[in-house]
Amino acid sequence: MVKQRKDSAQIYTEQNRPELAEKELAEVAVLEDYLPKQLSSAELEAAIQAIIAQVGATSAKEMGKVMGVATKSLAGKTEGRLISEAVKRLLPA
Repeated sequence: MVKQRKDSAQIYTEQNRPELAEKELAEVAVLEDYLPKQLSSAELEAAIQAIIAQVGATSAKEMGKVMGVATKSLAGKTEGRLISEAVKRLLPA
C-alpha cells in the first residue's frame, strides 16, 4: 500500500496536482508507522553478504539462488528492488 501511494504521489506531482500528492504522502506517513523497521543499506549489505556465503554463490550466474533465500529471509524488512540491487552489486560478474 505504501508503494502504491508513493507511485500515486509521483504521478500527481508530474501532473501538477500537488494537493493530491500531499494527501497521498500524508497517508504514506501514517502507514509507515505501522510497518516493521526497514533495514539500513549497511544492514542490508551485511545480510546479503551472509546469504551469499551461506549458499556458496561465486558469480552472478547464481543470482537466482541468492535471491530465493534473500527474499524469504528479508521479507517485510526491505523492498525486493533493493534486495535485487544489492545482490547484483555484491556478486562478482
